[in-house]
Amino acid sequence: MPSETLTRLSKWIADSGYCSRRAACRLIEAGLVYVNGLPGKHTDRVSSQDVVHVEKQRIQSNPESVYQIYNKPVGIDCVCHEEDPDSIIHQLNHQHRVFPAGRLDKDSHGLLLLTNDGDLCQKILHPDYFHEKEYCVTVDKAINADFCQTMAQGLEYNGIKTCPCKMIQTGPSTFLITLTQGMNRQIRKMCRSLGYRVIDLQRIRLVNLRLDEMSPGAFRHLTPNEIKVLKSSLRPLSLTESLHCPTSVV
Repeated sequence: MPSETLTRLSKWIADSGYCSRRAACRLIEAGLVYVNGLPGKHTDRVSSQDVVHVEKQRIQSNPESVYQIYNKPVGIDCVCHEEDPDSIIHQLNHQHRVFPAGRLDKDSHGLLLLTNDGDLCQKILHPDYFHEKEYCVTVDKAINADFCQTMAQGLEYNGIKTCPCKMIQTGPSTFLITLTQGMNRQIRKMCRSLGYRVIDLQRIRLVNLRLDEMSPGAFRHLTPNEIKVLKSSLRPLSLTESLHCPTSVV
């Protein structure tokens, strides 16, 4: 009988649905992961025969995969901290533990992907994988063609140069913007650098997933075809794209 394949510890934790691989690495670094009673190391490789505890909780790998869209309301924090009353963790009531694949600011709302698929989450979080995120934005005063062109071609703030993006003006002070990177509060900071303040920001699309008419706070499962298209669409950046787009964090 062939022996079970060993998996790197951070990936094994992510595959369990406990958190993303990036978060798993932070937990290992913080000394909150134990393997067979010993502190876990980044180099550890484990299988189902090993006993893994994360934050004193025993973790089992390979649960049923869950993929959901959540229409996050304003005021919900994407950080999974139980002690925070505004944390998204208090909105979740699933048989299997899921976590946000990417983040959406507390004062923003809209589409958030929830999953326990560690590999998928890693690709969405990793800056080397191309994927589009579309937002509907309202600012505090009228915009014009110059504003849209400057945003679209990429701009600099705080020593950072943003990638080119798609811009469509939809009203006197509203626009649709499609990003392929996701630096912290990127749209708000881009607008602020041009003298505008964002007063409403809603994510309406992630790759092929759309918010459509979902009510705030609502959940829905992805269809098999949505999952298939999503996974096939997350491609690595080409060398040219990497050279023109700085490393970013979702």
